[in-house]
Amino acid sequence: MFGYVVINKGEMRFKDFDIYRAYYCGLCRDLKEEFGARGQITLNYDLTFLAILLDGLYETETEVSECKCIVHPLKKHPTLRNEFTKYAAEMNVLLTYYKCMDDWNDEKSRKQKMFANALKKRAMKVQEKYPEKCKKIKELLDEQTSLENGGCYDIDQVSGCFGRLMAELFLYKKDEWKQYLENTGFYLGKFIYILDSYCDYEEDEKKGRYNALKEFGAEPEKVHQLLTLMVAECTRNYEMLPIVENVEILQNILYSGIWTGFDLKRVPKREKEAIG
Repeated sequence: MFGYVVINKGEMRFKDFDIYRAYYCGLCRDLKEEFGARGQITLNYDLTFLAILLDGLYETETEVSECKCIVHPLKKHPTLRNEFTKYAAEMNVLLTYYKCMDDWNDEKSRKQKMFANALKKRAMKVQEKYPEKCKKIKELLDEQTSLENGGCYDIDQVSGCFGRLMAELFLYKKDEWKQYLENTGFYLGKFIYILDSYCDYEEDEKKGRYNALKEFGAEPEKVHQLLTLMVAECTRNYEMLPIVENVEILQNILYSGIWTGFDLKRVPKREKEAIG
């Protein structure tokens, strides 16, 4: 379900892309140092966005460095690391563990079970550090699974579970920005869930699997209207946050990048093959 909160590289300045990549690489380094190579495998773009947003809001001290890695073995590349990339790394591992366990319980996927076992000690480490947050996230995932297994096709209710989960992730600390952070995460989470359902709709129909859009419908125009409502509320709350650093990067993602998955889904198969 993760992987939709990405940049629109074609509309991003080179300078901003370099900064974004430095945060992404910083998150990768935190995953490796905190959780090892297995932790690195969980790396995704969604939590990179969260790290940049929180850093822009709270402006903590950031470590700037360079490093090499398996992907870039010959040339060093810059990394930006701070308490928010570390937090993003922790949440990244936790969510991946929960997702693998969910796949095992639902589909008896041995591959996911093996990866969950490999991450278990690392996930338990995060749970010990954030007991209340982790408990709430697990409860929301269980509630979502229960609704899906029970055949609930109320798209607002089902997507709302993932929205509340994202709200919990965005709530780094309870201060004067609590409401806006929660709401930004909540509507972004609903957007992600609905978009994921839309992208998986055809395959789910063929395989007879659950899809929350079954009764609402998966007509592009109809889904686009629903997603637009989610983005409008998400950005309205985001704009209430006093963020001045890396604003162009965050806006690129929220106003353009997150639509990439929807736009690609609407490209006819022949055009996709030509592009690829």
